[in-house]
Amino acid sequence: MSGKRWEIPYHPVTLEDCAAGSRPPLLEAVLALRGIASEDAETFLHPAPGTLGDPMLLPDMPAAVARIRRAIENRETVLVYGDYDVDGITSLCLMTGYLRSRGVTCLAYIPDRVEEGYGVNRQAIDTFADKGVTLMITVDCGITAADEVEYAKSLGIDTVVTDHHECRGMNLPDAVAVVDPKRTDSSYGYDGFAGCGVAFKVLCALEGDAMEILRRYADLVAVGTVADVMPLVGENRFLVRAGLVKLARNPRPGLAALIEKSLSPGKELTASSISFSLAPRINAAGRLGETTFAVRLMMTEDWQEAQSLAQSLCDLNARRQAMEQEIWNDAVEMMKGQHPDAPIVLASDHWHKGIVGITASRLAEQFNVPSVMICLDGDEGKGSCRSYGNFDLFAALSACSEYLEDFGGHALAAGLSIRKEDLKAFREALREYYLRRPPDESPDLRCELHIGDARLLTAECVEALELMEPYGNGNPKPLMCITGAVLDGIIPIGGGKHLRLKLRRGGRVFDAVFFAHTTEELGLHTGDRVDVAFTPQINHYRDQRSVQLLVSDIRPTDDRPICRRILSGETPAPLEIAGLVPSRRELGAVWRKLERAGARQYTLDEIVRPIVPGIIPGKFCVCMRIFQEVALTRGRFEQEIYSVEVIPGHGKVNLEDSKLLRYLRHLETRRDTQ
Repeated sequence: MSGKRWEIPYHPVTLEDCAAGSRPPLLEAVLALRGIASEDAETFLHPAPGTLGDPMLLPDMPAAVARIRRAIENRETVLVYGDYDVDGITSLCLMTGYLRSRGVTCLAYIPDRVEEGYGVNRQAIDTFADKGVTLMITVDCGITAADEVEYAKSLGIDTVVTDHHECRGMNLPDAVAVVDPKRTDSSYGYDGFAGCGVAFKVLCALEGDAMEILRRYADLVAVGTVADVMPLVGENRFLVRAGLVKLARNPRPGLAALIEKSLSPGKELTASSISFSLAPRINAAGRLGETTFAVRLMMTEDWQEAQSLAQSLCDLNARRQAMEQEIWNDAVEMMKGQHPDAPIVLASDHWHKGIVGITASRLAEQFNVPSVMICLDGDEGKGSCRSYGNFDLFAALSACSEYLEDFGGHALAAGLSIRKEDLKAFREALREYYLRRPPDESPDLRCELHIGDARLLTAECVEALELMEPYGNGNPKPLMCITGAVLDGIIPIGGGKHLRLKLRRGGRVFDAVFFAHTTEELGLHTGDRVDVAFTPQINHYRDQRSVQLLVSDIRPTDDRPICRRILSGETPAPLEIAGLVPSRRELGAVWRKLERAGARQYTLDEIVRPIVPGIIPGKFCVCMRIFQEVALTRGRFEQEIYSVEVIPGHGKVNLEDSKLLRYLRHLETRRDTQ
């Protein structure tokens, strides 16, 4: 078990809670929880071209269009300067492909991640000045390149910056145009674009026909936007949906070949497919200094070349995975026996600079603290930093900057340069800062819906959630939970690396899968009562479709909440209480316990242990409520203590007069007829 902190809604959702709308109830519930009103739901679920704004409203767009058109008309030599991640590569291919289609001599350049680092550099400018470049267009970079833009100008090169990174509080480059939706003077009204989204808007302005540009380049825009974890709302939602359609029907040869080699035959292409299958392979090229493969893949029109290049990316990704595993094994060995209460800072002279960031993320998740992984080269070190929770990593590095040569980034991720001799002092300073300003104890896992009715998890209801695709940042897959389920089966799959689970709740059995967890890591046994956090999905097998729960986390059930509600006189939701109907034998066992005790006080901790062997706490509390409702006992629940006494001389009573028991019988009848 993970030990993660959960946050779940207090009240479980029932079918009746969300049956008033015109859409399937589970979809209605998710839309309502996300604040998407009925009048806005249609636009959200079915975004139309009208979602796209006028590109000329972006800052400096008129000047950018005028300068690029002049370059097209005069057949100038143009340089497109990009970045080595997926967004930078797709942005570069988007801009380069369009300009070449207009007859421009267009050169493309992406700096080497290890040797040159991120952004525009003078050496590259010198190289391309010698090749006759008169206009440089940056994509997914350039907003911080004020000195480099000035240097290019001194060599007779104009610059148009297209970027999407933050630019608050900085001097903008003195370029012909700086097109960035995050400029403080932007009146566009939307700033969620990836770098490829900004490049797309530039092409829309140049062409004067957004739908034509979308028809040609939607696949590139979708891949770059999803891979850069941009919010999938507003214009991005429309762009990515259009891109997914193109990827499924008529993608460019390179992406078609990569899809063929990355996805199982017949598997549906979604935003998740981009995130977990396509993007890592494209990113591997940048991490290992081989971006040429990725650029050629995106640009080729030849199917045979596309097949060869796609295989090269898959091979690079396999190499990246092997290197990552080696670094991970080193890190785990270094952390053996440790239980850190402050940021982890590790260093080695045989780690690859392009890969340590992935391991830093894994370490942060594994140990629940920020992590810093430093690659040493002699006396110098370069590191990747990843935060955990809501700890502001950039602020922490700023406070410890006296021990650093350089650093940059943001609250969640950063990079740094450090001298080997300062490592110990930096580690101690970062630890002291963290302990003085620890992150808030925010939950690690937030469940949107506490499912209180099995009828919300039918195949029809779960299929309706597909209308919310594409899922991603700003529109995550809805995370739900069921509490008090019985773990009926634990089956190792995938060579023991994953688990298939059987969960029983309220008379319904659910199939579930828990990836990347072994039986030992689960730490539970058949018959245990558990809470399950999951995302529902449709499983297709031999022309049959069924609901499957994709488990995010699982934990032993805490019976306190349900016991509190029952003893306080509340009526819990159907799924939550349906499995708690007591048999005559169980009612008799609890009654004999009460008769022997007479007047007694039970703490909540005593009740959840439980009090009567073989009777789960929730069912014990149901029995107590039934006896109280038919006047066999008097009971009161205050300050986590239930005070109860048997009423003497009560005579014979009919337990079926209990309102709660009748409700439970009704739930049983309704379940049997479903």
